[in-house]
Amino acid sequence: MSRLPVIVGFGGYNAAGRSSAHHGFRRTVIESMPIPERQETLASLAILMKLVTFHDGQYHDSNDTPLSLSELDTRFASQILASTLVRRIEKNHLDVDAAPWQKNLTVTGPAGKPLSFITLRKQLPEPLPSDWTVEALNDNDVQVTLYDGCDIKVDSCRNLPVKSAGQLPTGFEPGELYASRFHPRGLQMTIVAATDALRSVGIAWQTIVDQVAPDEIAVYASSAMSQLDENSFAGLMQARLKGGRVTAKQLALGLNSMPADFINAYVLGSVGSTSSITGACASFLYNLQKATDMISAGKARVVIVGNSEAPITQECLDGYGAMGALATEAGLQQIEGQDAVDFRRASRPFGQNCGFTLAESSQFLVLMDDELALQLGADIHGAVPDVFINADGFKKSISAPGPGNYLTMAKAVASAMQLVGEDGVRLRSFVHAHGSSTPANRTTESQLLDRVAASFGIADWPVAAVKSYVGHSLASASADQLISALGSFKYQLIPGIKTIDAIADDVHQEHLRISKVDVPRREQPLEVCFINSKGFGGNNASGVLLAPQVVERMLRKRYGAERFIAYVAQREQTRVAAKAYEQQALQGQLEIIYNFGHNLIDDQHIAISAEQIQVPGFHQPLVFKKDSRFADMLD
Repeated sequence: MSRLPVIVGFGGYNAAGRSSAHHGFRRTVIESMPIPERQETLASLAILMKLVTFHDGQYHDSNDTPLSLSELDTRFASQILASTLVRRIEKNHLDVDAAPWQKNLTVTGPAGKPLSFITLRKQLPEPLPSDWTVEALNDNDVQVTLYDGCDIKVDSCRNLPVKSAGQLPTGFEPGELYASRFHPRGLQMTIVAATDALRSVGIAWQTIVDQVAPDEIAVYASSAMSQLDENSFAGLMQARLKGGRVTAKQLALGLNSMPADFINAYVLGSVGSTSSITGACASFLYNLQKATDMISAGKARVVIVGNSEAPITQECLDGYGAMGALATEAGLQQIEGQDAVDFRRASRPFGQNCGFTLAESSQFLVLMDDELALQLGADIHGAVPDVFINADGFKKSISAPGPGNYLTMAKAVASAMQLVGEDGVRLRSFVHAHGSSTPANRTTESQLLDRVAASFGIADWPVAAVKSYVGHSLASASADQLISALGSFKYQLIPGIKTIDAIADDVHQEHLRISKVDVPRREQPLEVCFINSKGFGGNNASGVLLAPQVVERMLRKRYGAERFIAYVAQREQTRVAAKAYEQQALQGQLEIIYNFGHNLIDDQHIAISAEQIQVPGFHQPLVFKKDSRFADMLD
């Protein structure tokens, strides 16, 4: 009997704000939210953006004037909405109108005469060029004479063609929430996002740890682009060219495994299984497959899975821009037929588009096996029974889409039909499309989805595309999709693609329903979502996400009515605790978990016997399991 991987917590941050309690989802459908939920989410964003503070039981503006939620909405809604989601790149990332670079400059003397200049002796290059002559002026200064001139590099700036990105809410700086000195931005986001996910569970981490063996906890997390700011790989590669020095941290902190390593070392203190899988833009689903496989096989009981990506750097803009993959100002001008560009509509899945929009995001799930979730009274937000991964085979272009996605999506639909039935899939499922906002994707992915729908008898398949709101966060992109889907289950609302005026003529949609407005589904509640993702290199993944009510039916069937009723009663305590964290977060008390140098394990105190290992700080021992897999091959 396989264990079912259930989602007991989720959290993180992207351009829509904080993900826990569905605030990120609410921001994307804020026009469709009831007033209380709308105002709560605006308050959550206002706190993150430092527009308000909370004390004495009320929100206050910068002048310490008390504000009700209604007054906060009136005062700050327009500013909050304009400073979230996809928008023009802000200067805390870089100045896209004056991005730094270096120009080559050839210098010679006047009319063929020698060129002389004075510099410090210690600044002379080694070895000295053969056509340079050097005359000492004093102990420190020298005069250099060049007879043939020379080439030098000088600081300059240029106007970048790409000017939009999905950025964290304006004013929100994750590194300010804990002692983040020298941490790259992607790892700062990892710490605060993992904290949000863990706090959202409503069960103290130590309580969970005490119920499982040390090796039954796992962390699977990565970044596709590694870390690319001055505290990591960018600093490492640029230091010598800029006349600086390489630090001991730049290489280590740049590794794509660091999100998992940071969570193990500074958040959880875990000694369990760990891995960092990359599948380009499908990386989250690659890690999620590992997580679900480990839980289903009984090799892990608790898994933290997610990704962190901070790609809004000049290097990433240049790299993806050189491929023609990004939406440029000129491309958007051509689409809109005017010089003025609405950068908030830069990401346009399945509409007239010209490239995708980079985004930063860090998202994490807390998974448990179904038995442990019932035992602890965890609140279950959904389940992931399967994630399917297939390659494209032989490729002409490493970045072009290929046939592997047909395999993943078809297998996902076939799998879901065995769980929720044909009607469950045909009438109560939807797709969270990769929806990258490129011309190639809008045709290839829509054709794929349309053909799969026809093959399985789906007549009117709803399609969502969260990248229209938050952009393309590379490794974290499918996590953005999944967490948005959890919001759809909660509110029975499918977000529309509101950045497009019309569906492009070359989009295949005979069996699809692509809406430009939010679609309510309370009369026919959603039961399953298919998370679809593609990545450069032929990386394709499709995941099956079950709604909470489906999971409850399955649990009642497996454990019986009596035990399920007892679980529901215990779950209320968990929900109260989770609500307490939510209230604290709304007040700006995020309680970041960062245990640098705390509770270090003395390996001399590890007790080892032939039957088990006892690790200090863990209540349960690691008992060596009996392995009978190969018994038929042994004497």
